Amino acid sequence: MDKIPEMKIISGIYTFFLVSLFVGGFSIPRAWVQEPAPVIGPVSEPPVLIQAQMCESIERFLPVNPAVVFSISLGRIYCFTAFDPVYEETVVYHRWYRQDRLISNARLVLNPPKWSSFSSMQLRSADKGPWRVEIVDGREKVLKTLRFGISD
Repeated sequence: MDKIPEMKIISGIYTFFLVSLFVGGFSIPRAWVQEPAPVIGPVSEPPVLIQAQMCESIERFLPVNPAVVFSISLGRIYCFTAFDPVYEETVVYHRWYRQDRLISNARLVLNPPKWSSFSSMQLRSADKGPWRVEIVDGREKVLKTLRFGISD
């Protein structure tokens, strides 16, 4: 006897579902249709470099102890860059040169609306002398050149 009220409730829910389906005309609810992501800015605009620094370390995605001369005893140095705005996912490069010879080409992906990134170089005793890092966009345009030295 207790099962009869339950069957009426289930039957009522089933009937409601079928009526809703037929009245809706088998259309897909609007919430299920994926809209294209809004465009943040003009498409194909290059990112804007707002900060570029050589530093001893990175903490909480910020440069620590920026300088132009670094001791070999640090063991590692960093190139920090910040971009704002970034209009679309794009690539930049940190090109590390020692005495005009390309040592490393770090590829970094930037994402909208703004992005900070860094690359690093492990130091060896043979790395003393003048260095530079060129920050280059995806169109091969040099955005900034950072010059620094490694000493004892």
